Amino acid sequence: MNRVFIVGCGDIGLRVARLWGGEGAPVSALARSPESARRLEERGIAPVPGDLDEPSTLVDLPLQSSLVYYLAPPPEGGDADPRMRAFLDRIPPGEEPEKIVYMSTTAVYGDLHGEWATEETPPAPGTARGRRRLDAERAVLSWGKRRILPVVILRVAGIYGPGRLPLDKVRKRTPVIAGSESPCSNRIHADDLARVCVAAAKRGRGGAVYNVSDGQPGTISQYYCAVADRLGVPRPPEVTMSEARRVMSEAMLSYLSESKRVDNRKMREELGVELLYPDLESGLAASFADGG
Repeated sequence: MNRVFIVGCGDIGLRVARLWGGEGAPVSALARSPESARRLEERGIAPVPGDLDEPSTLVDLPLQSSLVYYLAPPPEGGDADPRMRAFLDRIPPGEEPEKIVYMSTTAVYGDLHGEWATEETPPAPGTARGRRRLDAERAVLSWGKRRILPVVILRVAGIYGPGRLPLDKVRKRTPVIAGSESPCSNRIHADDLARVCVAAAKRGRGGAVYNVSDGQPGTISQYYCAVADRLGVPRPPEVTMSEARRVMSEAMLSYLSESKRVDNRKMREELGVELLYPDLESGLAASFADGG
């Protein structure tokens, strides 16, 4: 039975751990604090102390012959991911894992002006968050080639699901971009993402990149309106893009600055994943049934 080690065991990591635990696999995860360790133990996950921002603490990691999920985000600043590089530098020769699955983002494609992104689309990130993720992709792929072990990259669209919905923003009637100007956006339900992570470890090809999306692009405005409809509250007011630049946060504007449609065919065909929630309607219905 495979051993599983998770770096960055947040919401998605916990879902991945639950799936592997259901198959009887022992699961451990990096814990940067005693509070994190207790949270992991409560869920049957063995905590391993260590902090990606303090590389000297990354010792005696249970990596050898393990399936490793690297789900940790980069730091907030800069165009590189020193956390990924610190982690790789702490893996001694001869103690390599069986495979590494890295959760990246579709932001590495940049703005495609509404065109489709396949895995063959050249990355051209237009934001710092996209550049940090691309840096991590390149670092781990290069490391995998040198150490001769398979690395799988998952380029993930916007994640939604129970506990991951913009409920407060919708209730506060946070404005959205008018439909004619709203950029294309893409989503994946958290439960489906966890299942893709498991499939990537089992069937993903070394060096391969897989887009992770439900394959049904919409817009952020449509998403917020669909959540409002489920809540039974008025839909958010619409503003033009020029108005948005005056009233929206820099973080939100960075998402609105890119428009693309994400093709998920390779994920479905090579990883053999049949989505539980192949569209927003089914995913939101399940999310609200589970408490939103």
